[in-house]
Amino acid sequence: QVQLVESGGGLVQAGGSLRLSCVASGRTLSSYTMGWFRRAPGKEREFVAGISWSGRYTRYADSVKGRFTISRNNAKNTVYLEMNSLKPEDTAVYYCGADPRPLNSDFIRGDGMDYWGKGTLVTVSS
Repeated sequence: QVQLVESGGGLVQAGGSLRLSCVASGRTLSSYTMGWFRRAPGKEREFVAGISWSGRYTRYADSVKGRFTISRNNAKNTVYLEMNSLKPEDTAVYYCGADPRPLNSDFIRGDGMDYWGKGTLVTVSS
């Protein structure tokens, strides 16, 4: 059984930084596209960042470009999200997702993702 477990969330002041991690267990996900999504209170889930299986390709939501960086370590079955210059509007539960589809519009929509983590809460105070 595959599990994705996120960590690294917490409370931070605006302008601060956090690093999220997502560790996969149960099987290797080195051939999977992986991504970070978030759901803010009262809002729908939205795509944040994605990375191809090789790490060569990345994509970001416009709202986080230049502030967030996604990376992965396939040897550790882990994907990371470095978040800098955090804003109150970044407050959300952040979820890790994994799927064998390429990093395209289908993946970005997040529908039918093979695996999801349970999320980690990020709260940015003003």
